[in-house]
Amino acid sequence: MAEGAVAPRVVAAERVAAEMGFKKSCIPEVGRLLKLAAAAKPDGVIAESGTGSGVGTAWLHSGLGPGARLVTVERDEELARRAAGIFADDKRVSVLMGDWQLLEQHAPFDVFFCDGGGKRDDPQRVVELLTPGGLIIMDDFTPSPHWPPRFEGEVDELRTFYLTHPDLDATEVLTTPASSVVIGARRP
Repeated sequence: MAEGAVAPRVVAAERVAAEMGFKKSCIPEVGRLLKLAAAAKPDGVIAESGTGSGVGTAWLHSGLGPGARLVTVERDEELARRAAGIFADDKRVSVLMGDWQLLEQHAPFDVFFCDGGGKRDDPQRVVELLTPGGLIIMDDFTPSPHWPPRFEGEVDELRTFYLTHPDLDATEVLTTPASSVVIGARRP
């Protein structure tokens, strides 16, 4: 694939999103980060909560090593079915339909893109699903120049939880001037 080119599966997943009117796919700036994270764990177990149409999944897949596995889960049956079709020819990829907790049977994870369930409803469990050295990536944050970080005038308790968690080395990274991701590595 040429420098700067987008993987064909990313294009296919973006097409599914457009056809289904799905507007919550990850942006290319986050996608490139997902590709890098997956590539850093070439024999790892990679997970995603919130498959959507498969755009984030496709970015993770574009960095997937030959010995790695990728498991993703989506609550919406039609989105899960359509995303599964994009990866049907690659046995390293499993698209599950249901609640994010279905991922637990595939843990621990070397990379966890927590874009759906878990991030807010059970953040401690999300951290526990990581291997020592495992990476967590969460997008859709709004940058804050304050400490502790604020969102809509209030302390952002969720972001603070991850950034100060005793089992994580974590930071926030701008992906665009108006969006950021929290990235953490589980301490050994």
